[in-house]
Amino acid sequence: MSSEKNRIIRKLQENGCRITKQRLELLDVILENRCSSCKEIYYQASKKDASVGLATVYRLVNALEKIGVLRRQIVYELSAEEELR
Repeated sequence: MSSEKNRIIRKLQENGCRITKQRLELLDVILENRCSSCKEIYYQASKKDASVGLATVYRLVNALEKIGVLRRQIVYELSAEEELR
């Protein structure tokens, strides 16, 4: 296990979050992939474990935000063509 993953797990436990098999799988997906949404995390995780639910993804993402290791960011960018106008 990576030191970053261990640090996150420790912070989750300190904040009363149970560390389940599904949460560990979701954490792996988040750390290994650059996912832009909870649905994308869910899609990647469900390839590995079909029993992972979308609600579980949202709960973990909220827990990760609460402890300060993850932040959601909505990014809108103009294409090069639009920037020139």
